[in-house]
Amino acid sequence: MAIGGGRGGATGRTTMSEINVTPLVDVMLVLLIIFMITAPLIQQGVKVNLPEARAAPVQSEEKKIVLSIDASKNVFIGDVQVPLEELEEKLRTNAKAQADKEVYLHADRDIPYGIVVEVMAAAQRAGISNVGMITDPISSGASGKKNRDRKNGR
Repeated sequence: MAIGGGRGGATGRTTMSEINVTPLVDVMLVLLIIFMITAPLIQQGVKVNLPEARAAPVQSEEKKIVLSIDASKNVFIGDVQVPLEELEEKLRTNAKAQADKEVYLHADRDIPYGIVVEVMAAAQRAGISNVGMITDPISSGASGKKNRDRKNGR
């Protein structure tokens, strides 16, 4: 028969009833730093040659879904390439697109108008009611032509 004394029970050991949160805080701070460093890198997009237009820039506090169409007629949702045939389904199952009912179209100036219309129609069939167009601002005078030529590699 065991004769034990004190609060430890028969073995004389006590259990630790408090959780040490220092390692948890350390891990959380490291993860926070990692996300702060990588977040700006994630915002890279698909490189397209945008058309120019005279319009005031739209200010937005939150990030919206961007549909991109490059010069090779490839369609992207953000940075992920999506076949045009699957675009409607992908937008329909995208929770952010369905909540916002808004996307931005980022299309290369050299692609046929019909491709842009197909992408806009797919978005509309998926229930997206607002489609914004992303353009480059028009540069003024001769310096504008130089900037366009520099972008086009001339």
